[in-house]
Amino acid sequence: MLTRSLLAWELTGEATALAFINLVVAVPLIIASLIGGAITDRVERRRLVITGQCLIVANEIFILVMLLLGRLEFWHMLCTAFIAGCAFPFIMPARMAITMKVVGPQRIQRAMAFQAGAMNLNRVLGPAVMGVVIALYSFIGAYLLAISLYVSAILCMLGINRSHSNENRADPKPLLTDIAYGFSYIRQNRPVLICLLFGLLPMFLAMPFQNILVVMAEEVWQAGESGVGILMATGGIGGVFGAVWIARRGDHASRLNVMLGSTFAFGIFLAIFTLSSNFYLALIPLLLANLCASACQTVNNASIQLLVDDNVRGRMSSFMMLSFGLTPIGVFPMAIAADNYGAANAILAASLLLIVFVAVFYSLSTTLRKLDRSVNEKMLSTTT
Repeated sequence: MLTRSLLAWELTGEATALAFINLVVAVPLIIASLIGGAITDRVERRRLVITGQCLIVANEIFILVMLLLGRLEFWHMLCTAFIAGCAFPFIMPARMAITMKVVGPQRIQRAMAFQAGAMNLNRVLGPAVMGVVIALYSFIGAYLLAISLYVSAILCMLGINRSHSNENRADPKPLLTDIAYGFSYIRQNRPVLICLLFGLLPMFLAMPFQNILVVMAEEVWQAGESGVGILMATGGIGGVFGAVWIARRGDHASRLNVMLGSTFAFGIFLAIFTLSSNFYLALIPLLLANLCASACQTVNNASIQLLVDDNVRGRMSSFMMLSFGLTPIGVFPMAIAADNYGAANAILAASLLLIVFVAVFYSLSTTLRKLDRSVNEKMLSTTT
């Protein structure tokens, strides 16, 4: 992700280019997620993950070849980003469904915390390693390393047991019927709907700030590529701390307090970050903001997994993916605001909007305020 952003910035020198590179990921991510979730509930899930990963490997190899030939253009990156956006809707719902199968409902929140910690650790290692690789061997070395890591991920998936939905597929329904049932299931299960909507708020309003860091590092602190790497690594460390906190906390019943408080704190610390004139002092609120973002996202995702039935887990996981799809879309208005009013002001406005929207959401939603009881009732019914 860092390499793609730096490469897009180098090719165009425009903040809106970062928005476009994310937008072409988001559009298929949103559209194909409904299909990917339904297929996840119909087929063997491990094979689906591996197939999607192979498609992404081919994608990265194409970029590498164009770099080696010296013919890479921005539109090539747009096309490959679109293909990646088509692959993720099949990989991510299947991965989430497999996780629940492996660990069970009693340990899903802790398991998802470990998963989030691993992903955030990659955010630390990725910028550090890729920054060095790009400096020493250019973008070609970065893509060579990325391809080798993707291949390693495919090999790791071969060690996972095959995973199927609990639903009896002796008489399979049409795909469109399965997709329609996903919407019907959400309408009939209001706690699931509320958790999905609440999870969209930080991902759409504030999380796009990560894609604008390259602009802010240049405008505010003139920190260059190394500064962007430090900012992203700091965010990753904060995410690791947030995941460790949730993992150590375990599957505690007070999910709403953690989810609500950490989302509020995310907006507050992000606002403080944008107001920091000293680069190194700004790292502290940035770390805390990412800690809170990781915590609220982990608890929200675990709550949804606990609330849904296994026969629709893939479809519900695909709806969870909408938050990932809306994040790139959220980059677009933030990037436009960054071009017109500065990156710091754009991120500050987004953080303040997040705080206001969360407060309004909580005050209006009785279902959200009763989240803990809904999760406990579902876990009890599943156990019995």
